Amino acid sequence: MTYLNKLLTLPFGLITLSLLACAPPSEDAASEQHIYLVRHAEKVLDVKDPLLTPAGQARAVILKDRLADIDVTAVYSSDYRRTLATAQPLAQDKSLTIVKYDPRDLPGLAARLKEDCAICVVVGHSNTTPQLAAELGGESGADIVEATEYDRLYHIVISRKDAESGEIVTTKIERYGAP
Repeated sequence: MTYLNKLLTLPFGLITLSLLACAPPSEDAASEQHIYLVRHAEKVLDVKDPLLTPAGQARAVILKDRLADIDVTAVYSSDYRRTLATAQPLAQDKSLTIVKYDPRDLPGLAARLKEDCAICVVVGHSNTTPQLAAELGGESGADIVEATEYDRLYHIVISRKDAESGEIVTTKIERYGAP
């Protein structure tokens, strides 16, 4: 190979290496899903399919603000006015359509989330949110206090390593807004 050929080959080799470095990761590379679970905000009592109270409306905005810096890709809600109203400020802020789910089929929802979600938020109920955390492989925590607890936020991270090590699920339970 002549000196001129070597000089011409070098830039093409560098370009090839640069393109390989920018290529998307292979399917074998680790991937993570982030799933946030919340119970609906404060609701009007003693009403069938209630709306949110003013405090609940404020909490829905606090949820939106709490997740403002997160690139949420989907927002899920059961088809009840209180859950839809809790999800609405976040979905509107992220320019997303709320995806409705059946709270009686949590195993189906968990499978769907594991298949489709990158960074998702699911608004549910006091009796479904801990159960969904468990269906996702996370920790359910203590039962949610039906009468007073509206501020629990689950952050479930599902890391898929490879076929041999499977998935690793971590759960962080925190509070948002006033108790």
